[in-house]
Amino acid sequence: MRHVSLDLTTDFEHRTMHGEATLTIDRQPSAKQIVLDIKGLLIARIVDGAGKPLTFEVGASDGLIGAALSVALPEVGDQIVIAYVTAPDATALQFLAPSQTAGKQKPFLFTQGQAILTRTWIPLQDSPGVRVTYDATIHVPSDLRAVMSAAHVGEEDGEVDGIMRTFKFNMPERIPPYLIALAVGDLAFRKIGDRTGVYAEPSIVEAAAHEYGDTENMVEAAESLYGPYRWGRYDILVLPPSFPFGGMENPRLTFVSPTSIVGDRSMVSLIAHELAHSWSGNLVTNATWNDFWLNEGATQYFENRILETLYGQDRMALNQVLEWQELAAELAESKDKPDHTKLCLDMKANEDPDDGVNAVPYTKGASFFSMLERTVGRMRFDAFLKNYFNTHAFQSITSEEFVRLVKQDLFNGDAGAVQAAQVDTWVFEPGLPNNAVPPTSKLLANVDTELDKLKTGVEPPSLATNGWITAQWLHFLKNMPQPRSADQLTALDKTFAFSQTNNRAIRFEWLRIAAKNHYDGAVASMEEHLSTQGRRRYIIPVYKDLVASDWGRPIAERVFAAAKPSYHPLTARSIEQVLATGAQAPH
Repeated sequence: MRHVSLDLTTDFEHRTMHGEATLTIDRQPSAKQIVLDIKGLLIARIVDGAGKPLTFEVGASDGLIGAALSVALPEVGDQIVIAYVTAPDATALQFLAPSQTAGKQKPFLFTQGQAILTRTWIPLQDSPGVRVTYDATIHVPSDLRAVMSAAHVGEEDGEVDGIMRTFKFNMPERIPPYLIALAVGDLAFRKIGDRTGVYAEPSIVEAAAHEYGDTENMVEAAESLYGPYRWGRYDILVLPPSFPFGGMENPRLTFVSPTSIVGDRSMVSLIAHELAHSWSGNLVTNATWNDFWLNEGATQYFENRILETLYGQDRMALNQVLEWQELAAELAESKDKPDHTKLCLDMKANEDPDDGVNAVPYTKGASFFSMLERTVGRMRFDAFLKNYFNTHAFQSITSEEFVRLVKQDLFNGDAGAVQAAQVDTWVFEPGLPNNAVPPTSKLLANVDTELDKLKTGVEPPSLATNGWITAQWLHFLKNMPQPRSADQLTALDKTFAFSQTNNRAIRFEWLRIAAKNHYDGAVASMEEHLSTQGRRRYIIPVYKDLVASDWGRPIAERVFAAAKPSYHPLTARSIEQVLATGAQAPH
């Protein structure tokens, strides 16, 4: 498969999409068929480029990966045209009622293809090792706007035909299928820079444009580190709260959760991370989901370099310390599952790639890159990484291939230096090697001072917290002495209004403390948070903390029963796992 051409119509009433996907294939002389991935798609017909019917067979369905769609190749030509309809419960398609949006007036649709969900709305070879170009013609209700991870073609506002509006898009660069992305809704646009801007619902677009005001500067900082941005524009789309992730790096159009809009630009590390994916992940992609760390570890390292370039070393170190704390917690929880702490995974066919999403590929991966930088020096490492992006642009790569590049190009084949750096241990063995260096931050020293005061009984109003940014508050909450009595928690909440804050990162950490300490005073805040937010990172750990006690389990069960329809299917499935077993689900 080399190119995908879509002509699809959205059907909000039935929560489906229908139309055609035309696949251009790279056929070998001996090939008789092409095998595609589908899950839940109703195939109406398949023809060649001239309209001649092609025989096809849908294999047995697997609950996780769907079914194989085997299509006989046309006698001549390199195109097959598939007419189909998606299922109402297609995992990649999140249809939202007006009540689930910020504006409360119009419906919304967004897609989420990573890791193996694109097959639920497009019949194709759904592997990160397969790269395609694509174009799309999307028909939506005339009062809505469509945007995609591709360039607009023709009128930005589309072409109206009766009750429908048509938008056209083109992606000339080869991308893995999980990056084909679509959103449809009541969207406004605000320009940030010459090649950057933000789409959002009208009620929040101004706040979003302010929050992401440094985006153009971030693009320039990234280019100064590792070469030109190769995707034309870099725009941001703010999704409704049910979006299950902080961000998704769809090329040209990063999808982000509204949880990153806090008013003071203190959460912009999210934008730096998704932008960095334009090189690590989108430009050079993990070839399989066992190699996921190549996407995320390189990106987290790159993210911190962008923050350092724009805001200084102290801001970067602050970010690194918080990331390290999450890794330490993940390693502690996985002590009985050492294979989960490897960078290069060995997932079986029946394992969900999303189950490998935790702090390990991100922060252990970034720490590996930091170790390489310390070992050979920043100048040499930057030259290596820049060359890596350039020479492997628009390609996919395995862990084994990357390690070979490190040994040959970064260490010049010096086996002793490779062994001293423990390169293979980092990538293929569990845990952290002994040359891992925990980051430190001067900006957290005053936070630790106030934590020490809290431990000695100083009352919250006497703590010196003026001027703290979000990251410092997170460190304060993550490291608060435990357990806390109801009176102590009430005093903290009365002083700092944690239960009322609109900063979801801070409220999330507070609610974890409340759940672990069975604090009745935060239950109302907990119910509101879990019922209105869909970002997995900010809700699944709270559910886990709740089900760990007889006090919390009824709260978790009651809230989930009411909130499940508003969650993304990925999120709902993970929470169901937590409720069923109490075991950790991916977040």
